[in-house]
Amino acid sequence: MKKHWPILVVDDEEVMCESMAAWLREDGYRVDTAPDGQKALELARAVDYAICFVDLKMPGGMDGIETMMEIHRIRPDASIIIITAYATVDTAIQAMKEGAQEYIVKPCNPQEISMLVSRILKLKKLQSENAILRKKLARQYKHHDIITKNPRMDEILALTQDVASLRSTVLIRGESGTGKELVARAVHFSGNRADKPFIAVSCAALTETLLESELFGYEKGAFTGAVGQAKGKFELADGGTIFLDEIGDISAKLQADLLRVLQERRFYRVGGTQEVEVDVRVIAATNKNLAEEVQQGRFREDLYYRLNVIEIQLPPLRERREDIPLLAEHFVQRISSELGKDVAGISADALKVLIAYDWPGNVRELENVIERAIVTCRNGSLEAADFSWLHRDTTQAQDWEVPDVSLGELERRAIVAALERKHGNVKEASSALGIDRSTLYDKLKRYEISH
Repeated sequence: MKKHWPILVVDDEEVMCESMAAWLREDGYRVDTAPDGQKALELARAVDYAICFVDLKMPGGMDGIETMMEIHRIRPDASIIIITAYATVDTAIQAMKEGAQEYIVKPCNPQEISMLVSRILKLKKLQSENAILRKKLARQYKHHDIITKNPRMDEILALTQDVASLRSTVLIRGESGTGKELVARAVHFSGNRADKPFIAVSCAALTETLLESELFGYEKGAFTGAVGQAKGKFELADGGTIFLDEIGDISAKLQADLLRVLQERRFYRVGGTQEVEVDVRVIAATNKNLAEEVQQGRFREDLYYRLNVIEIQLPPLRERREDIPLLAEHFVQRISSELGKDVAGISADALKVLIAYDWPGNVRELENVIERAIVTCRNGSLEAADFSWLHRDTTQAQDWEVPDVSLGELERRAIVAALERKHGNVKEASSALGIDRSTLYDKLKRYEISH
């Protein structure tokens, strides 16, 4: 193992340099020597040294501090030990401030050197093993940017592999923030269209007119400001995949236009007279229950069946709590790096706070919460106090008293409350109430509850 940790000794005193090198070689290490800073940098560019012993006072215009700083620029992970015959508090402080790991005084004790090197290398070995374990865990639980060890999510990821190379449309359902676009990307990049475009469109972000020209393009003069021909997202995605997010929000006219594209694989640009033919796989996503939207007359039944060839239902984060520590660690590493803040991780107590929270905004909310905590934290890791503002409001449940009403009225109120919490989603409301959907529909009819 020792031969994998090369050491560099830099000292203009040849006797001192060779003596230290000989001591270290006797311990079994590979050791190189350099008489000055310039030679040390030349060697450091060629060899990834684990430890560098650098003399503080050296001739040639580059002293030990400068040499150390340049070595660190080339080899950021190298441990630098400053050695000198002129020990003062000021030089020690300067050396440590500029990045030296240790500071030792000549004449050096061989036993002290051996113990120091052994201690540093044990720490490096531990850090290396931890890094390898983290990478293994990341590979084990990360699939196309989806981080999970939840069995239900594993089934979904297996399904994305099975359908990846099919042309069939996919409908992804799930609450906002559950990662519907990530699943769509997993389908696309796992199949034979992976080297073709993946084009994402938010159907809820645009008006009907803008969305129509966004999807299908337009011809010159089609409307005020159309000074030239423009390709739409369907053309840009030719050969690849178009991801239509929030498909449940499109107008009746666009539903008809989209149905024609799915049936015939061709369309007209806005203001155009010539058909455009494309080979595009469609993946749609929604946080609505489209089957219920069909029943209410808000969504075309024929389009629903065209879209719902393969359905993927994503679970909310509160139903995959075992993923919260994995996701939190991932966000801490990524966001702290992006923000340039030295936040190493997240404590066990902080994770308990995150696991206990219900996450109405799902993974997107968790990411935002982690970013806020990193911005405001004052320590090297996130603690429970950094999430003190994040808690479940349990006071209402604790103070609640049974109202003086009939059992039927109590049941009616419970159903209305469940529907409000689930934004009118009957399937999710029935699950929250612990009854099946058909039973809930019967009760909605009995109590004349609209939804």
